[in-house]
This record gives sequence, C-alpha cells and structure tokens, in this order.
Amino acid sequence: MQVLKFGGSSVANAANIIKVTTIVADAVKKDRTILVCSAIGGCTDKLIKAASLASERDPRYKEIVESLESDHYKIIGELIPEEYRSKINARCSNLFESLKGLLEGISLTGELTPGSCDLAVSYGELLSTSIISAKLSSLGINNIWTDSRELVKTICHNSQNIVDIEATNRNIVHFLGANGTKLWVVPGFIASDHKGRTTTLGRGGSDYTASLFSAASGARVLEIWTDVNGMMTADPRVVPDAKTIENISYKEALELSHFGAKVVYPPTIQPAVAGGIPIVVKNTFDPYGASTVIENRPPDGRGKIRGISGSNKIALLSLEGSGMVGIPGYSARLFTALANAKVNIVLITQASSLHTMCVAIEESAAETAGSAVDETFAYEISLSKVEPVKVERGYAIISLVGDDMKNQAGTSGKMFDALGRAGINIRAIAQGSSEKNISAIVKGEDSDDAVRVVHEEFFGYKRERVNLFIAGFGNVGKSLVNLINETKKNIATEWGKDIVVAGICNSTRCIIDKEGVDLSHAQELLLCGKATDITGFVREISALSLGNSIFADCTAQNTVAMQYADILEEGISVVTCNKIALSSSMEYWDQLKRVALDRRVSLLYETSAGAALPVIETISRLKVSGEKILSVEAILSGTLNYLYSSYDGSKSFASLIKEAKEAGYTEPDPRVDLSGTDVLRKCTIIARECGFRAEQKDVEIEPLVDKALFSGTLCDFYNKVEEWEPKFLQRYNEAANKGERLRYVASIEQGQYKVGLRSLPTSHPLYNISGTNNSVMITTSNYPAGVVISGAGAGARVTAGGVLNDILKVGI
Repeated sequence: MQVLKFGGSSVANAANIIKVTTIVADAVKKDRTILVCSAIGGCTDKLIKAASLASERDPRYKEIVESLESDHYKIIGELIPEEYRSKINARCSNLFESLKGLLEGISLTGELTPGSCDLAVSYGELLSTSIISAKLSSLGINNIWTDSRELVKTICHNSQNIVDIEATNRNIVHFLGANGTKLWVVPGFIASDHKGRTTTLGRGGSDYTASLFSAASGARVLEIWTDVNGMMTADPRVVPDAKTIENISYKEALELSHFGAKVVYPPTIQPAVAGGIPIVVKNTFDPYGASTVIENRPPDGRGKIRGISGSNKIALLSLEGSGMVGIPGYSARLFTALANAKVNIVLITQASSLHTMCVAIEESAAETAGSAVDETFAYEISLSKVEPVKVERGYAIISLVGDDMKNQAGTSGKMFDALGRAGINIRAIAQGSSEKNISAIVKGEDSDDAVRVVHEEFFGYKRERVNLFIAGFGNVGKSLVNLINETKKNIATEWGKDIVVAGICNSTRCIIDKEGVDLSHAQELLLCGKATDITGFVREISALSLGNSIFADCTAQNTVAMQYADILEEGISVVTCNKIALSSSMEYWDQLKRVALDRRVSLLYETSAGAALPVIETISRLKVSGEKILSVEAILSGTLNYLYSSYDGSKSFASLIKEAKEAGYTEPDPRVDLSGTDVLRKCTIIARECGFRAEQKDVEIEPLVDKALFSGTLCDFYNKVEEWEPKFLQRYNEAANKGERLRYVASIEQGQYKVGLRSLPTSHPLYNISGTNNSVMITTSNYPAGVVISGAGAGARVTAGGVLNDILKVGI
C-alpha cells in the first residue's frame, strides 16, 4: 500500500491534473494506492470569502460561487472526454446546488458558525476529487471515490476539533477491507464529528488526511507531491542556490518545519511518523527530479547540517526584574499566563542569573501576550520587583538544523561568525542540549540576508564566491571587467574562487545584480542603470548584505575615497588604486586600519603606490620579518618617467605629454602628474607603510613646472608648457653633458620626504629605468645595497591587473 497526496497547486488546472493522473497511473502499476487531493488552488480561500460575504448579506458571494462554478466546469471541459462528462457534470451540479443552498441559508440568518464555515469549505475537496476520480475512470483506471467525512472522525476538545485516532483507524481499516480495488480517491482536509457534522482538519489538513490513511493502512510509503523538489536546505526564494535534502530524519524535518520550512507541517505528519512510515516529498512538475525522503533512520554518510530555516513576524517578550533572582515559579507563571491566553511560544531563552526571561512568539499575538503577562505579574510590578513586560516586534528566527551537531565542534561558532561578518546583530540565542537546532533571533529586515550568509557558510560553493562591486568605469574599471571576463575560468581553477561582479557604478549611474552582471554588456547596462551617486551605490551594496563582498575603487575621486570607512564597517573588504584615501590625513589612515581590523576585513591598496608592483607587500613582509626600513628611493610615476626617458629635445615636452595622455599613461588630467601631486601621494603612502607618521604637508615637493601654468583650460596648459620648452631643454642638456639622466624621484629617509627632479649618475640603481616603468629601491638593516623592485608603472591594463591581484588576496 502507498499513499499519494497532491496539494492545491498540483491540481490548480486541467494541465496540472493531467500530470497528476499520469503519476497516479504509474503508481497504481506498482502497488495499491490511496490518492488524497486538496481543493484546486485558491478555491478554499474563495469559499471562505463567499461564506463571510453571505453572513454579511452581501450579494457578491454569488459572484464568487459563479466564478468557482465556471472554473470547475472549464477544467471538466478540458480534462474529460465528452462521452464521460454527463456523470461528473451531474455530480458537480448537485454539489454547487447544495453549496448555493448553504450560502443562501447563511445569508438569510446573517450568521456564520464554525460548523457552517467548515461545511462551506468542504465543497472544494469534494469537487476536486470527484473530477480527478472521473478523469482516472475515463483513462480506464478503476477507482473508488469515498467521502473522507465517513471515515475521519473528530471530537471537540477545548473548543477545537481533534481527530479521534482510534475511531478513524478502525473506520479506514474496515473500509479498505470491504472495498477491494487498486486505487481509492479520498478528499483531503475534511472530516466529521460523531454526529455526522462536517469538520475540517485545519492547516495542512490534506497532509493530515494522507498521514492518517498511511498509518491506518500500514502503507510502505507516504508521498507528498507539491511544487518544489522536496525539502530544501533553505527557502529557494531567499537562497536561489539552495539544494534538495536527499535524506532527513523525522526529527530534523520537524525542527526545520517548526522554524519556517513550509513543505511539511509537523502536526499533520505525526501519524505517519508514529507509524515509522517513510515520507517522500516530490515535485508534481518534475516527477523524476530530486526529492526528499523523511524517515526514522536516514542512511549514514550525510552531512551533519541539514538545512537553514527562517521564521518572520516574530515578537520578543522580555520579563526582567531583580525580584526574580532565586525565587522559584516565575517561569511557570509566565508560561501558564501565555498558555491561558492561547499564545504559542516559539522559542525560549533565559539568563543564568535568572534576572531575565525572554520568549519569542508570533507577532500577531504580541498585544494579547503582553496584556496577559502584565496582568499575571501585576503585584510584582507594583512592588517594582518585576518590570512591565517589554514587547518588541519586527524580529525573525534563523535556525540551523541537523542531528547530532554536538559532535561537530564549532558549528554555532561558524553560524555566529557568518552573521557577524555580514554585520547582522543577534538579539537572542537558543540551543537545545541535543543540538538538533541552533536558533538566533535577528531583526526581521535582516532575515533573508541572515539565511543567505548562514547557508553560504554551511552549503556554499565548493569554490569560494567573491561578490565584487566596482566603482568607476573608466579606463581602469573597464580593463578590470575585461580582465575578469578573460581569466575567470583560470581563477576558478587556480585560486578556487568564483568572482561575481554584482555591481558597477560610475559617477551618475549604477547596476546591481546579485546573481552577477553580464560583463559582456556592462557598458550598455550601465547606460540604462539606476540614477545614483557613490553614496547611493554603497547603500545598495549594504542592503544586499552578500557575504564575502569586495568593493574595488577604480576611480581617482575623493568622494569615493571618503566612503571607505563606512564600507569597511559594513563588513565589506576594500581594494583600491585610488591614492586619495591612504594619503589623506593620518587620522583617516588610522581609522581605516582600525575598522578593517575590528571588522576582520581586508584593506588592500598595492596599486595605489607602484602600479602593479608588489611594493606595499614587500615593505610589509620586510617589517614583519624584523627588518628596519632605512630609506626608500623610487620612481613612482610611469607618466613622468616616460616623459623624461623619451625627451631629448627632438620633440617638445608638450607634445610628449599629449602622446602620454593618448596612450593612457597619465591621470585623466595630466596636470596632476606634472604637479607632482600623484607622486606626493604615493610617497606619503609608502612612508606610512614603512612606519612613519607622514602627512602630505611633510613632503618637500618640486613641481615640474611653475604653478602658474596650471590655471586655465587644458589647451591653455599645453600652450604654456610650449613656452617653457627652453627650460626643459636647458635642464636636459645640463644632465646629458655630465653623462647623467633626469628622473623624477621620491625619497624617504629618517623621517625626511622629498619629491623632485634629480640628475642621476650611471651608478645609481634608478639610472636605467626607462619608458613607463617604475622602480623602488628599499634599503634595510640587512639589505644595505637595497632591495630593488622594477616593472611597468603605467597603463590601465597594468593597474587593473594589480587590482585583480589584490582582489584574489582578500581573505588569504
């Protein structure tokens, strides 16, 4: 014997019912089958609405009935061949006439009793199963339809209808024995009391019906067919990469369901659980796809963690007071007060000092619960032994579920660490001694983000996912995007990382896609992106709360640089080629370093000082190994080095500047390069990395040209530089006559910082540095001859490569 249950979405229309009958036809070939079905999708809600309108004497209830009638006859017309329709049409006609009579009676009396409401909604299952039975018969599949109200019996207990298990089991066993066939079709959800009055089984009622029949018949399996591929490791609407749980124990399934997983409802599957009957959750729309087996003893070899669930609309009730310490009975009184008010407790925490008790309840019951508790402790409150109960709304419970987590060290630590890295504050924690679940209460607005980051921690990609947000889509930004697109397969293989560009912004627009921007069309997408500035872009990133996020600054903008502290505070690492932030005040430098350390995220800025050369990393490692940095001499501007290594008087200096700008060697405004400001900033950053408390004002700087030349337009600037040509030529000849070369050099020694043009002899290590190359010579106590690092120092592709290298180093 097997029991198959199909929910409302599975029988919502003719096309879906065809899928159901195909599945049932295959099932009947294997074993005797009991088929339990819900009403067609949305029917129950419409029947409740119609009954409510009728009780208000609102004639619109008739429109709802007409709509339902039309829906059901449409399904019959599409589903059942004409020669088989007369019987089912007559059956449905009788049911609708009976329904109309009931609703007319409700309208006349103006009263809707619980019994009348139960009777009204029962028509949904009676109609759907009658149609499905008729369809099966038209296919030549013999079946017996039976009214489950004759078998499933309820009794009234504390104003609630509960199943009379003994009578129900006896009825089902007798019925199956007296009616031999291979297929029985049974309406779900509905029952009757011992006087024959229609009752319903409440939430998950059709599952309950199926569970009752499986237990009474001793079925080998209960299959619950729904619209998802079994139970998932998380809600796929929240976590798109959630996976199907292949095997799960009854206890694990009940824990997940208690805290929000909606595939099964704990009370309804209890009969099957008690009978040790395996429950298989399958997808009507993907019958051969992944599914979940819920059983008493799942096979060994499974992971310890089964899934993460989230339950929203939670309120916290906190009872505090010094009068509670050491006095027995407070907990019992609190729980009794809530029970008497019919308030269900979802989660309990209590401080070991007994000074505070906190319970989580459904938000809809918050007001009732608060009043009940205050009334119970009114005397203690009047004596200030206990404070009035504190009611806080807008919370959610995130639960990590798995058997025997107590034997897997660090589970709770990993969960809380993941939430902490995402900047999600935990309000309360609960963990059972069996460690089948670990629950944390967070703000409701953080619920989805919390589920995502915890899921990624325990069920994430085998490769590490890096969520990258790029600020700036000029030469460097575009080069970075192209480089990532070209190398992503190699990065995945060699580094074990999947770089997902989840956002890009320029000065006026941004695009955000947590699943990843289509990099091959990034330019077009950005043109149509959301209008915003960098502050808005950062807000969008923060709102996503994606774990393992990196902000890459490919701009030269102060407005972007001043956002770093806020970005780091959100638990997002920063990689930058922007020199402004790291060369601004020491106060800001200290703040960035401190926040990055406190939030345990990375702040990497290798490309802010020496293009893609490992200058910062080398200095850092030298210091860590105990080296004392004595001095640094460096060519730090690929632009200026290109100009001076190319200049010999055959071309004017102004024409070389134009060539450098066209080649992409200069800053967007080449005057920044010629002012020495770019090198000044780099010098400041390197000095700080060496351990000096350097400010820009401490650096002695020699601009290449007089400051007066920088006023006006860029065209004006080029004209003025042409006028300076004799001075450039004179200085060049002076150096050349001595066999020396002019180079723009930054020097750091004993707290003295200089940036300017120097004439270098042939013996100097920087003498032969040509083109756009940079070179840095670091002298230390153990390396008196200097450690020299040389290589390309200009170009968008080079800089983008350095930024990508820093991105890959985050977290290492």
